[in-house]
Amino acid sequence: MMNGLTNVFLLQSAAGGSLGIFLLLPLIFIFATFYFQQRKTKRWQEVINSLKNGDRVTTSGGIRGIVIAVKDDALHLRVPPDNLRLEVAKVSVTAINRDEEEKKSSEK
Repeated sequence: MMNGLTNVFLLQSAAGGSLGIFLLLPLIFIFATFYFQQRKTKRWQEVINSLKNGDRVTTSGGIRGIVIAVKDDALHLRVPPDNLRLEVAKVSVTAINRDEEEKKSSEK
């Protein structure tokens, strides 16, 4: 009789152990998602902070222009065709097209 109870207990604990793994998998997935998103955000922030005069940028509103001045939290853009001078927030920049990248793509 005692042997039968031991077997039942061992079977229940084995099932519970595999259940624990299934409970941990979503937590591991969430941790990995946050970790990689944080790394991506830090890299993009470094790129934004490295903007310099002459870089071509596109803002979240679709404005394309050339950086002519850089402040702490803003950029001054020269927007063709009328050469308008606009001040936009750095966080509104969504894409950067540097001259070196354009030359490399035209050489191919």
